[in-house]
Amino acid sequence: MKTRSVAVFCGSKPGAKEAYIKDAAELGRLLAALELRLVYGGGNKGLMGVLADNMLKHGGKITGVIPRILIEWEHQHEGLTELIITEDMHQRKKTMYELCDVAVVLAGGYGSMDELFEMLTWNQLNIHSKKIYMLNTMGFYNYLIAHVKHISTEGFLYEQMENRLEICSTPAELINNLP
Repeated sequence: MKTRSVAVFCGSKPGAKEAYIKDAAELGRLLAALELRLVYGGGNKGLMGVLADNMLKHGGKITGVIPRILIEWEHQHEGLTELIITEDMHQRKKTMYELCDVAVVLAGGYGSMDELFEMLTWNQLNIHSKKIYMLNTMGFYNYLIAHVKHISTEGFLYEQMENRLEICSTPAELINNLP
């Protein structure tokens, strides 16, 4: 399967380090250069806004998916190729995942963690088999990775994390590993 669309889950805040912004911008540029469609949360703030702005700056096509409740709070991006408004957060995640060939998780907060773990759960239950990538900018996810390995060591996972999640350190590494 050749990748045509990439769902990216990331923070609606920029984070405390410039590297998070830099990697979101670079990923947007690279996705646009490869003519891959971005499917993302539809906002114009934080890493979501940086990602979308850089896709658009480089001629990329974007589908934003945002629930009604967050339109005002996250300030929907006005320049997208397409904007889908869902009734709730769950429908947003499901829609984003249905529209993509692969999923990527950048740095983010509770929402990004929720999205990551729901995708991993769907994958484990064979609801889907889409590849999931984690961009571990400056070791942002090191503690989470260690914890998931601990969960496995303690016998709570059916298979190794690496079977479901590919961890990359840079946007270029991530792009080079896409099918």
